[in-house]
Amino acid sequence: MSGPVELAGPDLAQGVPIAEIPEGELRAYDIPSGWVVVTHDERRLFAVSETCTGNGCALADGTFDDRSDRLLCAACESVFDAETGEPLEGPARDPLAVFTAREVDGWVEISAEPVG
Repeated sequence: MSGPVELAGPDLAQGVPIAEIPEGELRAYDIPSGWVVVTHDERRLFAVSETCTGNGCALADGTFDDRSDRLLCAACESVFDAETGEPLEGPARDPLAVFTAREVDGWVEISAEPVG
């Protein structure tokens, strides 16, 4: 198991070009309420809290299955629904916070606070 991930990246409140987030890959960004992981498939964007609720792992090290819209934590193997943040498998029992994500003129914008 590797050590903690050093998070660094642009402030997403300013937005980032969608081209900086390759389809199906995870990218961590800092927003006012903390770090989020952003990913997308050909249809939509997803943004959830970056810390896995299973064991406090870094989701940015994980993977995104764009066929099922699921996030997999590489460290503890928890699986989450990317849309709802709900845990589907693994040690995680609590959901991830979900943020509104949208693309505007080629730029990704994320809500400053989680939905709900």
